[in-house]
Amino acid sequence: MFEVKKLCMFLGGALFGTAGVKILGSRDAKKAYTHVTAAVMRCADSVMETVTNIRENFEDIKADAQEINEKRREEDRLKEIEDAKAVIADAEERISALEAEAEEEAAGRAENTEGNTPEIVTE
Repeated sequence: MFEVKKLCMFLGGALFGTAGVKILGSRDAKKAYTHVTAAVMRCADSVMETVTNIRENFEDIKADAQEINEKRREEDRLKEIEDAKAVIADAEERISALEAEAEEEAAGRAENTEGNTPEIVTE
């Protein structure tokens, strides 16, 4: 009985396999495969179109970001230049003040030494 059951299972599988190959190779099955493949291709086209749009948007965003960074760098450079000019102006003011102080001291020394010089009398 066990041998008959195995034989029946084998024959059933072979019959089902043969029928399956015939069904899969039929004209209707090929039409179905064609429609499914066309749907997958449309989906792939849609995905690629979306990817292209995302890439274009990314390029626009990247260009805008680079422009913003360039403006920021330029503003930072201008600020550094202005800060340097302020430091130079402050240093020039200090130099002028020190020069004026030195001139006042020199003038004060000259006044003090004028009265202290001995007079030489010659006859």
